[in-house]
Amino acid sequence: MSPISPISPMSPMGPISPMSPPPPIDIEIDAGSGFCFGVTTAIKKAEEELARGGTLYCLGDIVHNGMECDRLRLMGLVTITHDDLKELHDVKVLLRAHGEPPATYELARRNNIEIIDATCPVVLQLQKRIKTQYEGDPKPQTQIAIFGKNGHAEVLGLVGQTDGKAIVIEKFDDVKQLDFTRDIFLYSQTTKSLDEFQRIIDYIRSHVKPGVNFRSFDTICRQVANRMPNIKQFAARHDLILFVCGRKSSNGKVLFNECLNQNPNSHLIEGPAEIAPSWLHGIHSIGICGATSTPKWLMEQCKDALVALDNHQKNIVK
Repeated sequence: MSPISPISPMSPMGPISPMSPPPPIDIEIDAGSGFCFGVTTAIKKAEEELARGGTLYCLGDIVHNGMECDRLRLMGLVTITHDDLKELHDVKVLLRAHGEPPATYELARRNNIEIIDATCPVVLQLQKRIKTQYEGDPKPQTQIAIFGKNGHAEVLGLVGQTDGKAIVIEKFDDVKQLDFTRDIFLYSQTTKSLDEFQRIIDYIRSHVKPGVNFRSFDTICRQVANRMPNIKQFAARHDLILFVCGRKSSNGKVLFNECLNQNPNSHLIEGPAEIAPSWLHGIHSIGICGATSTPKWLMEQCKDALVALDNHQKNIVK
């Protein structure tokens, strides 16, 4: 008689194999996200100055990201307001990528302040164009309009080129405040939406009176504008999107809304501490992206936190 073999558990389809653990969640960081050229340059200038020693002040947050600002603060960067600037003398002050109005440079000159100018070249060129238009137009009734966020540092710098006379169009309905019987020259903050800008242009064209001179200038930064179509594709190919961004970031709000339009399962977070474990349930792929003010190291931290959370949840299931 042959020996009796151990009986293997059976199913209608054959032997049951031991249950294999679920595969790890696929996590991708968007290669196109992170600091734009202007922000990268400003931070590099700050780091170089801080490495030389001495105190370096920065007029406003160097970037709209609290964690990056904290990193530079620990290196010695002191963030100040415009009111603080009035009281300073004989110091070094860094102007961030957003740019500043002429009044800031004049104040620095009077107070013997050395300016470390990190204004983004794209913003600087836009300032010059608006200033040239304002100073060179002989018609006092000409309207210079700027599509941008009221109170935003870049917009304040642009309006300053016109002695405060430029009209800011923050949202589409604001275009109706223009006088369509007078000449209009329209510019845009560098980080605004191209589609919204075009919508404003179309409205003005359809409402200006005969004989009125209307000209629009596409002054939106292409490095920023090109992120829009790219981030749409990125958001569409993942189950879950984590958009890492400081909540002060104007550019971040625009990009996050695009993510949300493409993928309703998108969340805006400032850092890994805001990741909710429940977001991972039933998820197979996660995309991490961010604004032009989001550092790569912060997105990497979010990825590490997701990997640790995914492993922890799988261990609990075991």
